[in-house]
Parts: sequence; structure tokens; C-alpha cells
Amino acid sequence: MEDVVGLLRIRVRRGINLVSRDSSGSDPFVVITMGPQRLKTRGVEKNCNPEWNDELTLAIKDPNEPVILEVYDKDTFTSHDKMGDAEIDIKPLLDAQETGFQQLSQGTEIKRVKPSGNNCLSQESSIISSNGKLFQDMILKLRDVDAGEVEIQIELINI
Repeated sequence: MEDVVGLLRIRVRRGINLVSRDSSGSDPFVVITMGPQRLKTRGVEKNCNPEWNDELTLAIKDPNEPVILEVYDKDTFTSHDKMGDAEIDIKPLLDAQETGFQQLSQGTEIKRVKPSGNNCLSQESSIISSNGKLFQDMILKLRDVDAGEVEIQIELINI
């Protein structure tokens, strides 16, 4: 079995202006995949601005493996409609781990990550050290759709 380098806790907070896939609005839920790991949030009925506030935890085995966030509209009788996806760039967070952040004072900003073609950020995101842990809040712009963003927080947990 491969060594696990750490755990990634993802707090899926909310969706913003998600596209509507049904006449009655959408019933969105989020699926997070990293390699063979696949986790999902609960669904929120008839809401294009859902609040999930669900916590999902992945084991990081290969830091280069992409973490994919997908939003789906839950359908009872047909296959779920995809409402966009985004890649969560965890490299800046992993890089920040090398900084000796445990010595820093509470709430120190370690790094700012700007939106680029290599990530799905819709705005600048900060990596913060707090209580000896690393956090990064991000708003991800969903790809392949007209609208929609998902607000998440990722936390790196050393094991």
C-alpha cells in the first residue's frame, strides 16, 4: 500500500449562482474525487445557492493527483445532470507545509494564490496558519457551464 502523505479535509460550504438544470430549479450536490477516492455531500433541494457545510476528508497518497470537485443536479429517475466541475489546486497548500508554519502566530497569512489558467479560483485565495494547522479558503469557478461557483475551505492534516 502506498504511503499516505497527509489528509485533506475539504469543507464544502456553499454554491453560488449554480445553473438550473430542471424547470423547478436544481437539487445540487457535490462529488469530490481524488484517484479512487470518491466522496459526496448531501443534496439541497430546489436551490441554486445551496448551503452544504459538509466536511469531506481524503487521504493524500500522490500530491500530484488532481482533486476534482463536480456539482450535480440530483435526479430521481434519470442520471444526475452535471452542473460544472473545478479542480482544487492543493500544491500551494502542500508547499506552505514546508515553511515551518507551526512557529507562526495565530492567523498568519503564509501565501496568496492568484487566479490563473492553472487553477479554478475566481478570486485571490489566502493560505492561513491557525492553531498549527494550514487552511485555505477558496471560491472555485465551475468549468464548462455559464455560471456557478463553489466556496470551499481546504485544510491539510499531518498524520
